[in-house]
Amino acid sequence: MEIKQAEFVTSMAAYGNFAGRGLDQIAVAGKSNVGKSSLINKLCNRNKLARTSATPGKTRLINVFLLNKAFHLIDLPGYGFARVDKQEKQRWGKMMQDYFETAGELRHVLCLVDIRHEPTEDDKQMNLFLRQMGIPFTVVATKADKISRGARQKQLAPICRALLVQPWEVICWSSEDGTGKKELCDLLEKVLAQENDFGQSMAETVPQEQEEA
Repeated sequence: MEIKQAEFVTSMAAYGNFAGRGLDQIAVAGKSNVGKSSLINKLCNRNKLARTSATPGKTRLINVFLLNKAFHLIDLPGYGFARVDKQEKQRWGKMMQDYFETAGELRHVLCLVDIRHEPTEDDKQMNLFLRQMGIPFTVVATKADKISRGARQKQLAPICRALLVQPWEVICWSSEDGTGKKELCDLLEKVLAQENDFGQSMAETVPQEQEEA
């Protein structure tokens, strides 16, 4: 798959209806400053499609992008930012939980972690939540350009142990040099070509009034 067209659709404080809703969705999740916006920009070949910032916690809304006029990429708020008060953290957490519980269009989640560091407790909680919900996901180890190729497998070991995945299941990614872009595009193509059994099963469990909200 090649992303030939990408456009911003909307930002939401709570997941609900928006123009074009109904297409398949791929969500991007990860802690603050892990590189979600940079990944989206690199994937879509657009420098400023998603706003990037040196200040963690910048993404506080659910951002929706339309790719190739075929599916939506959902940029979720970054979690685990220490300088945000407890009430705000709870709001972000509820926002994401509501999304995962009501987005019948969701096909897959890209779980971003920094390849240079072991997963945080928040990363582990997100991993556990997705597993309990039965939501398919792929771990993407960002900022791979910050370490040598030879050191990547060593750095992946604690990530794989913490998140219960195998090294060959993790995509090493760099928004600087394009490492992992082909692998990620191939993954998206494969996911979107599969039967949407997961999305259908989620939709069946969502009350009608929630779907129409």
